Amino acid sequence: MKLKRTNSDDPDFRKLVVDLDKYLAEVDGEEHSYYAQFNGIAEIPNVVVAFEEGEPVGCGAFKRYDDSTVEIKRMYVAPDQRGKRIGARILSELESWASELGVAETILETGHRQVAAVTLYKNSGYEVIPNYDQYVGVENSVCMKKVLRQENVNAA
Repeated sequence: MKLKRTNSDDPDFRKLVVDLDKYLAEVDGEEHSYYAQFNGIAEIPNVVVAFEEGEPVGCGAFKRYDDSTVEIKRMYVAPDQRGKRIGARILSELESWASELGVAETILETGHRQVAAVTLYKNSGYEVIPNYDQYVGVENSVCMKKVLRQENVNAA
């Protein structure tokens, strides 16, 4: 498997996001339109795309949340590629990239119905936190955080 750092203009990333949005529409049902408004992909400078035998099979991204935090977004692995730890490798690459940029911590939102995603994040060291911003009061939302660099958290 190969990982590529890119941005949201990448055509492979855009194709995977179309597949992700179809998947989320099925999983989230009627709630999908609420979540969709927060998942735009215009001008995301930090995107990782995973390739297996030259084919794009997974992606993830992060957006700046504040001076010391980024929000993990648009994590997806094609259904026929799941179970190969591709999501864990994408997440790890995103965390490494964020750390290189001096980011202290990552946050994210996923859904209770996305059991595999919640498991991935917990196994990767994320802890559940109170829902933030637009997710406050949204029953299906699970918000999580991971500290990447303790010294940056203390300085922030």
